[in-house]
Amino acid sequence: MIFLNEKTLKEGSRWLRETDPRFRDVFEITGPLAMRQKPQGFSGLLSSIVSQQLSTAAAKTIWQRMIDLKLDTADAILESDDQTLRGVGLSRQKIRYARALADADIDYEHLSSCDTQDVINTLVGVTGIGHWTAQMYALFALGHRDVFAPNDLALQEGLRLLTQNPVRPTPKQAAELAEAWRPWRSVASLALWAFYSTLTTKANKTP
Repeated sequence: MIFLNEKTLKEGSRWLRETDPRFRDVFEITGPLAMRQKPQGFSGLLSSIVSQQLSTAAAKTIWQRMIDLKLDTADAILESDDQTLRGVGLSRQKIRYARALADADIDYEHLSSCDTQDVINTLVGVTGIGHWTAQMYALFALGHRDVFAPNDLALQEGLRLLTQNPVRPTPKQAAELAEAWRPWRSVASLALWAFYSTLTTKANKTP
């Protein structure tokens, strides 16, 4: 299995330029891609649960409180009462999700050697982890090179800009478009996120 790193990220970027000429313009705008690595294991998934439906700033604040109180391990979550977890900013629902993850007894070392679909199938069996969270774990924590999350709104917007379509594609349409970028869909995702972010930032700065 090929994993994403600085070398393979360049290889995937080159492949996309050669396979789909539209990415030449994308990379002209974004510049070289950077890999945003997240930690593997329980803490990586717990931080994803914390971040669900929150702004980046709010999620960062709550997660830092949990780190400070050493509430980033399965044992710590199971041993803490609801009042403590609410005190750092977790909602009742996220407390339930955190406990479900802590109780799931996932073999993270084995998971690191599984293929993408097995990773996703394992994680979505845990309450509070949907396909998007599982896909993000496979991409950012495990470095799988062929992950695409068709329900991600920013990816849909990136696709809309790439195809110069006035209408954002549906998840089904997004998945179908991304098929052409196998086996480098993770690199395509990183490029589309960067493309959308760069163009949105420029648009917001325009008087």
